[in-house]
This record gives sequence, C-alpha cells and structure tokens, in this order.
Amino acid sequence: MDTTQLLKGVLDLTVLAVVEDEDGYGYDIVRRLRDGGLADVGDASVYGTLRRLYSAGALTSYVVPSESGPHRKYYGITPAGRSQLKQQRDDWTVFSSTVSALLGKPSLEGVPA
Repeated sequence: MDTTQLLKGVLDLTVLAVVEDEDGYGYDIVRRLRDGGLADVGDASVYGTLRRLYSAGALTSYVVPSESGPHRKYYGITPAGRSQLKQQRDDWTVFSSTVSALLGKPSLEGVPA
C-alpha cells in the first residue's frame, strides 16, 4: 500500500508528538519518526513540515554549535503547538475509531440493496 497520502494527513501530528517531550534537530526528528514505524517518511516532507509548523508558531527553534560538523537547528514545541497537538490527537482518535469501525463491519458485497 502506498502510504504517501496517509502520511501527508498526519505529518503535523506526528512531528509535534515526537518533539513533545524532547527537542530535536531535523534529521533526529526524521529518525524518531522512522524508528516509530513511519519508515516511508521522506526527509524533504519532514523538513517542510518543520518550517511550516515553525512559521505557524507551533514550534520554536534555536541553533546549537557543533565542534564536529555544521551547527544544528533544534526544534521545540510551543504552547500553541501543545494546543494544536492536543486537538489533533483528539481528532485522530475520533477519526481512527470511525474508520476502524467501518472497516470492521461485515462486507455488504452481494447483498441486495
């Protein structure tokens, strides 16, 4: 199954969730998402989501110097981001329960209407 469209619909939610308890830099966030089961998530999609969430005020950012490579831009969740995460979690719970219920219904194929 191509999960590209499904990922687009939940990327904001999942990115906010992985930085909820611990700030992270771009590739670290990608790694956390992949380690969490979203193996098909693309780097560019995550970086675009980080920029958009930052612009919307859901994330804050700061740069940490590195002695062994380029500086890293870290992202952390803001109070507005926490509110957004709570709302999207609630929405996801309702939506996923609804879809699961629909998928769990017996097939009506072959049943006269």
